[in-house]
Amino acid sequence: MMGGVSPADAVKNLRGAALPLLLLLAGIVSLLAGWLPWGDFLELADRTVPILAFVVAMTIVTELADDAGLFRAVTDRLARFGRGKVWLLWLLVVALSAVATIFLSLDTTAVLVTPVVVLLALHAKIPPLPFALTTVWLANTASMLLPVSNLTNLLAQHALNLSPARFAGLVWAAAAVGVLVPAAVLWLAFRRQLRGTFTPRPARPAKDKVLLGVASATVLLLLPALVSGVPVAIPSGIAAALLVLVYLFRSPRTLRWSMAPWRPLILTIGLFMVVQTLHAHGLARLLGRVAGSGEGYLNLLQLGGLGALAANGANNLPAYLALEPVAHSPVRLAALLIGVNLGPLVTPWASLATLLWHERLQALGVRVSWWGYAAAGLVAVVLVLPLATLALWLTAGAR
Repeated sequence: MMGGVSPADAVKNLRGAALPLLLLLAGIVSLLAGWLPWGDFLELADRTVPILAFVVAMTIVTELADDAGLFRAVTDRLARFGRGKVWLLWLLVVALSAVATIFLSLDTTAVLVTPVVVLLALHAKIPPLPFALTTVWLANTASMLLPVSNLTNLLAQHALNLSPARFAGLVWAAAAVGVLVPAAVLWLAFRRQLRGTFTPRPARPAKDKVLLGVASATVLLLLPALVSGVPVAIPSGIAAALLVLVYLFRSPRTLRWSMAPWRPLILTIGLFMVVQTLHAHGLARLLGRVAGSGEGYLNLLQLGGLGALAANGANNLPAYLALEPVAHSPVRLAALLIGVNLGPLVTPWASLATLLWHERLQALGVRVSWWGYAAAGLVAVVLVLPLATLALWLTAGAR
């Protein structure tokens, strides 16, 4: 990829990379010092390198699709389908956020869907907060159904050795709760702001119709490939290579190294290594004392609640990695996913998607109170966690 970075941006990027670099350094030191055994490290690499390759490829695909105008075109269509009714437009945004999260991952919704949806609201003179909160909540809570929806799901799929269809068959009921309950809470909270009408702005022409067409076709073909059972790094890698090749001919200046998710990638590698080091020194035994056992409803809720607490205290990825060894069955692992996927709605650092979402809002001049965010998120988690766990328990018993 090509393109330059200004000195000011370089300084900003360096500051933002401080924590990821420290975590990576801690992991490397642990490996070199022998605290992380080489055998454990090689096993970790065998499991996670394909997942990280998928993350990089999907980031490039979605960034280039966004540059081509795909997400703007979709939201323009939504505005027309909304027929001037704010409540109908909001429902369409709920559907878009859920679909984007399920098939393209929570980060795509937080980073790429949020700006176009918020700009759509601002241009239509609609209060943007209901739409902004919808995208970030569903970026997290709609990320249960497929392995590609969340990095935690990909890790769980590897542990369970399930196809995408069987993975969805395990978690579908909890995933439905993860979409419907947060949407209901948002509707009750913002029903007054969602009344009234709006005037959609004229559709914006694509800057390059060829790029838009290629990006649209690539994403449409990629979606079924990601759930076909083929290792997801393969179709996503092919799609990324195709789009990069087309951009080299049509718009080479668009390609830049910063499109790759360097900070999240470094952060994730560091977390993988640090948590694996802790597991090598008895972390699972310690957590096993508070995570409970068994597959009864209260047992599953205990594990899911611990996952949500750990995610909001630290982050959902280390929370999953730390607790995975105490989830000894598919149903318990699904309960853990409920906690770390549906639970990170209270603190801003609970998921990387939330932090990325906030960055996008700041760039658009939209301010969000973290105290208000935490209070609303706590209400949602208190409702969605036991209901999703109940849905899992009832459907798992019928399997």
